[in-house]
Amino acid sequence: MPTRPELHPCHYCASLPNIHNSFADTTYEWTETLHTLEEWTARLAEKAERNEPVLVLDDSGSVVGWTSYGDFRDSTRWPGYRFTVEHTILLAESHWGRGLGRRLLESLMVAASRAGKRVMVAGIDSSNEASMAFHARLGFTEVARMPGVGDKWGQRLDLVLMQRDLVDLPVDDRAGS
Repeated sequence: MPTRPELHPCHYCASLPNIHNSFADTTYEWTETLHTLEEWTARLAEKAERNEPVLVLDDSGSVVGWTSYGDFRDSTRWPGYRFTVEHTILLAESHWGRGLGRRLLESLMVAASRAGKRVMVAGIDSSNEASMAFHARLGFTEVARMPGVGDKWGQRLDLVLMQRDLVDLPVDDRAGS
């Protein structure tokens, strides 16, 4: 059974495309191309360069979930967004309903807060009601619906934006280790 989310280096790259690709037949992720190890190796190297954490859940040597955050918009071009991040979280469906997603995302929110981030945003496909409910349980509030901004398989998709302030995390979770 997974213990707690941990920062892990790139030796877990091989598992991450598999988790993403398991959702290829859904609109939860807006790509029609399967992810590759090469892509993930490059993506994780970029995240390391930008000091963006990648947290994974390991279950007996297998990664069953991961989460990370990155810029919301381009904070280099628009520095006013530098305190806001957008996150990604994926958990193998076989591990849903065990509190593991909560553990992953709570750990990421603490890491973001410790890094000086103030707001975390979730971009969710409007058909993914389970994800919206999950985020709401963790204090995220729906702030926008953007009709038809996505596309997969020639189908227009709606994006739901949810956000959570990180400044309200307990002080002991935000400061220190």
